[in-house]
Amino acid sequence: MKTFTLITITIIAALSTGCKQEPTADAYGNFEATEITVSAKGQGEIKNLNLEEGSILKKNAIVGLIDTMTLYLNKMQLLAQKEVVRSKSGNIWSQIAVLQSQLKTAESELNRVQNMFNEEAATSRQLDRAQSEVEVLQKRMDNVKTQNAPIVSEVNSIEAQIAQIQHQIEDSKISNPVNGTVLNQYAEPGEITAFGKPLYKIANLDEMTLRVYISETQLSQIKIGEKANLNIDFGEDTKSYEGKISWVSSSAEFTPKIIQTKEERINLVYAVNIKVKNDGSLKIGMPGEVYFK
Repeated sequence: MKTFTLITITIIAALSTGCKQEPTADAYGNFEATEITVSAKGQGEIKNLNLEEGSILKKNAIVGLIDTMTLYLNKMQLLAQKEVVRSKSGNIWSQIAVLQSQLKTAESELNRVQNMFNEEAATSRQLDRAQSEVEVLQKRMDNVKTQNAPIVSEVNSIEAQIAQIQHQIEDSKISNPVNGTVLNQYAEPGEITAFGKPLYKIANLDEMTLRVYISETQLSQIKIGEKANLNIDFGEDTKSYEGKISWVSSSAEFTPKIIQTKEERINLVYAVNIKVKNDGSLKIGMPGEVYFK
């Protein structure tokens, strides 16, 4: 009799334990955040990098600098070269100034003679002479400007090179792209970096995303914008949050490894993203469960 009672108690305890472990949530998943890897836009020695893992950074904050000495010297060299080239056109510009003054006087004289001719106070010969003087001066000015064209072209080319170097100097400043928390740091001051080399990874943890997977039968029960209740493990208890469905996959996929039961693994599921405000307890990769309202 005692043996029978003991077996009975054991079976009941096992069944009770099984009932407690039976999942009651509508879906399970893990928390994610949009992670951004910030890479170097320049190359050279990292002069400073004012961050560490866990640092909270503001958007557009300058957090570091890559050595710009070589770029600065190249810029100074181009500026000096530009002044040398421009000095070649000094005589040409003085000629243009003289011709402009003469042309202005000739055009004024042409207007005066034209008015006199209209009033029959001047002859057509006088008018032709005034027009000819204006045309001659215009042609001389065009010829002088043609001589200056190669110099102007060279100056414009140098200015384009200066602008390019200035852009590279600006890119040597390490600017943080978003508000967020530094997750990983990949470089240190004093190291040599290159264009595209990762410096650090950052993510905005103020709002997290719980990605869960639902079956086809659950798909018709939810829609984007609806609210849902989320739970996470909190010591020996659970902690609840309210989230909002922000995205539902348009196509089915095989169930991910996080779905543990064999019955669920053989089915196709749909991914669902649920946005939730983070009070500091939510971490990337943390498991969570959702109850759709």
